[in-house]
Amino acid sequence: MTGPRRLAVPTRATVWAEADGCPLTVDGLAVDAVRESWLIEDRWWTERPLRRRYWELVTTCGRNLVVFHDLTGGRWWRQR
Repeated sequence: MTGPRRLAVPTRATVWAEADGCPLTVDGLAVDAVRESWLIEDRWWTERPLRRRYWELVTTCGRNLVVFHDLTGGRWWRQR
């Protein structure tokens, strides 16, 4: 028997963003609208704190996306 399986594992994303961090393109798809943005700060008391800025987006082709910018590591990720 194996252990629990992680669902919705994030994948790396290529994001072009404005100076304030708002995404303009995600993996080559142009962003039409931002539905919501929120900040997660957790585990600040550990050696591996979590700081992420999430963006719920709509692309010009109508696709809904959720991406986050890892503020500790600097990389962008796409959440499924």
